[in-house]
Amino acid sequence: MISRISFLMLGAALLAISPVEYGFAQSVGSSDTDLIERGRYLVKIAGCNDCHTPGYVQTGGMVPEELWLTGDRLGWHGAWGTTYPANLRLYMQGVSVEEWIQNARTRQLRPPMPWFALRDMTETDLRAIYSLVRYLGPAGEPVPAYVPPEQEPVGPLVRFPVGSQ
Repeated sequence: MISRISFLMLGAALLAISPVEYGFAQSVGSSDTDLIERGRYLVKIAGCNDCHTPGYVQTGGMVPEELWLTGDRLGWHGAWGTTYPANLRLYMQGVSVEEWIQNARTRQLRPPMPWFALRDMTETDLRAIYSLVRYLGPAGEPVPAYVPPEQEPVGPLVRFPVGSQ
């Protein structure tokens, strides 16, 4: 028989598990786990976090995973206008894996996004990134909208030299 104190301690321990962790433990099989781990590795080494995770570069990658890929309000300004790193956690909630792969293969995004790196990834790698982002779940807020070159953006910016594409 479980004592009242043991029961309360068990309840507190279960409440300490985040919904994402609990859902993961309940619904992700070993092949899914492998795909998520591959996605985690790719997001780290391909530099996705460098722009899409606030503070990632400045802290040497010491940003908790629950904040990864939530976009950034830091603008990238050049001859193309001003772009903002998308909140991939929100974006991925609205697209299927097939749509993600199609977009990764065909979209040519504005600088400084290295769209050609996505284009050249294997389908398995793109599925792995998608799996990780979906596993992490929605988080954060939408980022500012693109600002055309003739308009002056507001907020923190990285400015590329005049004439850069």
